[in-house]
Amino acid sequence: MTKSEKALEMFANGFNCSQAVLAAFAPDFGLDEKLAFMLGTQFGGGARNGEMCGAVSGALMVLGLKYGHYESGNYEQKSHAYAIATEYTKRFKEQNGSIVCRDLLGYDLTKPDDMACIKEKNLFADICPKMIESAVEVLESILADYE
Repeated sequence: MTKSEKALEMFANGFNCSQAVLAAFAPDFGLDEKLAFMLGTQFGGGARNGEMCGAVSGALMVLGLKYGHYESGNYEQKSHAYAIATEYTKRFKEQNGSIVCRDLLGYDLTKPDDMACIKEKNLFADICPKMIESAVEVLESILADYE
């Protein structure tokens, strides 16, 4: 099963976009799946505010596991981690036009009328899987490019 398929399966089983992306990669970095689900919980739906897409947040957490800054005073390490995050978001934007959940959905999930439209149009089931696939695809390309 590919990472994309695994993430989509997790999403179909009730986990949010951030949880699905992070957990699909978690074992590769020694992170327990349960802990990955717990860490990713608050980032779905753009941190429940329609901000940064949860799939993007999950992917950035994976990049943190691989390239994250962890040594005090190591500004080269920090700069490298930030450059990779910038490249990731650039590529995701190129594919999808934005990294912002409300832009990707076309509605603001914090507004009751917009949330009703999202549910009526089944956008979480239509748009979010596409964003998960894209987030994983871009993540895999970044991991390959920076290996």
